[in-house]
Amino acid sequence: MTQYTTPNRTIEASNGSTYAYRRYGKPGTIPVLFFQHFRGNLDNWDPTLVDDIAQQHEVILFDASGVALSKGPVPTTFQEFGRDALAFIGALELTKVNLFGFSIGGFTAQEVALQAPHLVHRIILAGTGPQGGRDMHGWTEQARSHAMKDVQGAEDILYLFFSPSYASQGKGQEFVGRIFTRTEDRDASITLATRDAQAAAIIDWGIQDFSKLSRLTSIQAPTLVANGDNDIMVPTVNSYLLAGHLPHATLKIYPDANHGFLFQYPHEFAAEVTTFLAA
Repeated sequence: MTQYTTPNRTIEASNGSTYAYRRYGKPGTIPVLFFQHFRGNLDNWDPTLVDDIAQQHEVILFDASGVALSKGPVPTTFQEFGRDALAFIGALELTKVNLFGFSIGGFTAQEVALQAPHLVHRIILAGTGPQGGRDMHGWTEQARSHAMKDVQGAEDILYLFFSPSYASQGKGQEFVGRIFTRTEDRDASITLATRDAQAAAIIDWGIQDFSKLSRLTSIQAPTLVANGDNDIMVPTVNSYLLAGHLPHATLKIYPDANHGFLFQYPHEFAAEVTTFLAA
């Protein structure tokens, strides 16, 4: 199985929500649970990145409640997204997980680690930031025009996720091709109502309040923090804040890269993740 072929599954949780997910990879390992970005669904995960990680670990991709094929109310804060994720984890009867949070998925992963530390083995926080961090309270006008567009296209992905350089844009074109290769059993698109609920939660999370950084000291699991050197969605300075306040953090910054550095360097970042999880 690969991200191109693994089937969509569903499971109902105790909170009444039904979750769409994909699960494959190396059995008998602590699974890596992936938390997706703003407006993302199962098909927005880069097959190259996830398949590389799946060679050494079981991987689980899922849609939060009310997102894409999942059914139920969309959470309105990232504390609620954390509880929602725990309902999904409980439905699968998982007792230990690795968390991989990208962008707003990293906000949710932090909440899962704070709300259920006993479940968490290791954490990967990619292109994300802490609650109350720096320059996170809304996007620039140009970034917002791409992020909030009712119907997004490849040009929006290339602007928001990749740097303007020729090399980065070329890698972005390759990424777009990969995520649209799968034609059967694709996930549903994100509704505008879900987009707006996620956007409101982002605004709330991003209200600058450096006192919130003290929460990070309670996350004791080893954590890999990574980003591009010029993230325009969650400014890169917030990766430094995470690494500086998490007790057991390692920081990796990728050059000539924006928010989607992990899709620009999929093999390299998968290798970094695999090494980190094996330590």
